[in-house]
Amino acid sequence: MSSVVPLQDLNLCPVSSTPSTSTAADAATDTALRVPKLEPVDPSFATYLPQQQLQLQEPTQDALFSDSTPELPLDLQNAPPPQIPDQDSLYSEFHRVSELFRAALNGDIEVVDPDSRAIVPVSSEENAIVVPRPAARKKAFTRSGELVRVTDMSMKDQLLFRDVVRRTRMVYDVIRIQAVVEEERRRGENLGRRARGDLRAASLMRERGLWLNRDKRIVGSIPGVQIGDMFFFRMELCVVGLHGQPQAGIDYVPISQSSNGEPIATSIIVSGGYEDDEDAGDAIVYTGHGGQDKLSRQCEHQKLEGGNLAMERSMHYGIEVRVIRGFRYEGCIGHKVYVYDGLYKILDCWFDVGKSGFGVYKYKLLRIEGQPELGSAILKFAQSLRTNLLATRPSGYVSLDISNKKENVAVLLFNDIDNDHDPLYYEYLVGTVFPPHAFNQTSNGTGCDCVSGCIESSDSCLCAMKNGGEFAYDQNGILLKGKPVIFECGPCCACPPSCRNRVTQKGLRSRLEVFRSRETGWGVRSLDLIQAGAFICEYTGVVLTREQAHIFTMNGDSLIYPNRFSERWAEWGDLSQIYSDYARPSYPSIPPLDFAMDVSRMRNVACYMSHSSSPNVMVQCVFYDHNNVMFPHLMLFAMENIPPLRELSLDYGVADEWTGKLAICN
Repeated sequence: MSSVVPLQDLNLCPVSSTPSTSTAADAATDTALRVPKLEPVDPSFATYLPQQQLQLQEPTQDALFSDSTPELPLDLQNAPPPQIPDQDSLYSEFHRVSELFRAALNGDIEVVDPDSRAIVPVSSEENAIVVPRPAARKKAFTRSGELVRVTDMSMKDQLLFRDVVRRTRMVYDVIRIQAVVEEERRRGENLGRRARGDLRAASLMRERGLWLNRDKRIVGSIPGVQIGDMFFFRMELCVVGLHGQPQAGIDYVPISQSSNGEPIATSIIVSGGYEDDEDAGDAIVYTGHGGQDKLSRQCEHQKLEGGNLAMERSMHYGIEVRVIRGFRYEGCIGHKVYVYDGLYKILDCWFDVGKSGFGVYKYKLLRIEGQPELGSAILKFAQSLRTNLLATRPSGYVSLDISNKKENVAVLLFNDIDNDHDPLYYEYLVGTVFPPHAFNQTSNGTGCDCVSGCIESSDSCLCAMKNGGEFAYDQNGILLKGKPVIFECGPCCACPPSCRNRVTQKGLRSRLEVFRSRETGWGVRSLDLIQAGAFICEYTGVVLTREQAHIFTMNGDSLIYPNRFSERWAEWGDLSQIYSDYARPSYPSIPPLDFAMDVSRMRNVACYMSHSSSPNVMVQCVFYDHNNVMFPHLMLFAMENIPPLRELSLDYGVADEWTGKLAICN
């Protein structure tokens, strides 16, 4: 079982750390806290008003005031501007304006309800126009200020938390993707600006209480989040509790919530937003926040307050911080990706003159030893493999393309463990081989007549009607919602190859690699970052009827039974936590899969994927070249954002008890 350790009375147990840049004089001092050099005090700080007066100066919006200014008597127009009033003065001013309003209307006003705060009475007639009051905004859920550290998690606990995070991220991705599609339908595909489905998803999940780790402020690792996990949006970091600030680079417990009255930093984002940052991977010189203009240019001195002070306090108490790195990444949503890189200790803090000439706070961080490899380092290594494969990894490759150019992109074969070259001895099968009678259906030869492209809102699109009046993909080919089966446009359709309803038939798009592993035998990973909901490849083989499968089994051949695959497609798009009336898709429906697939002689890269009870890949049935519902294509889609070089896994339903994989794939 895991342990949750509260961190209390931090001011009673400071942890002294010896900065690497300390001088001999610094080492001789007996105080544990280094007082950083402070910039000159800004005289404007001495002129702050009390908090209550500041709140009164803020503009308010009330139903009593409209956008237009009524013409008032002369003495009101020339009245001197009021000073900051107290509550009694506000009511006095309100009654004075009411009397002036009645005088302007010759005093023929009778107040029906003196407590209604209405200057003009509302008639009780049935035809009176009633203006509804806007619904009160729900009070935002306040983050906890209690600091805890989760330790000693068992393997069962790790799997449980990992599954919670995985399902939460899946809900977030589905809402975000569907929100963008709905916005495109409403305003047209050319929005002029990118639809912010990430904000919509985060807001909806917050309303439903689905944000994780809000009741406690976790110091250290977040249960269920692994080093190397990648995110496309800052709001997703907030949803899983990895970093709670949608914009600021330092997440911290403010003084108002801290038990000891001091702010404590818990995580930072290093994304190159400050010119004085220095990033060497395991060691970072991080610049504090503040003092920048709208163009991210330093324009004033930073101050030791807020997140900057929290970083200094975390250094003083020896509290580690989570580090997330942000990168520009072409080909992904928003062209930026955030990678979780683990825990760092803050060793030093000082005030320095930055490159801009203004004073900035700097913090030296060092990565804690014993953690998995940096996710950002793996991302950069995969990028080097894509651009210059053999120069980056000169040894270990057995084949540069086991598909023999049958796929759109090469399928690599890598083994630096032993001399096993088994995948080379099988014929590579790009597409599934169906029995001839699968194509002898009366429905063959029919397709949509959408010459210029399919539109799901059109009643004339036959393929949209077969899918229940909607298409399964967005404009980028991302699966919107898992279904029992998906009908794509096929060779008999008049729509062009660019039709959004042609995704899986276009074949492999990611650069996959079959590799040898000591843990799982043969496995599959990608050199590319695979987005959640993206198509990966088809699971191919030679389809056998029940009678044929019986004969092959008697001969000792190992077969794949599609009906044993877990129905993970139902999880992709499951919004039962969001909508109480959510129902699992049941249309279009197909009969139970009553066939087997022989992969003993001909196979493709999918056959080497490992089994997992928490997979990152799912099976989705698809038709495009025939309409025989007895024999669908088994198409594989990503269930989450899969980082480069992370192993792909499937839920086969039935796997070898010892190896966790099908025997045929070992």
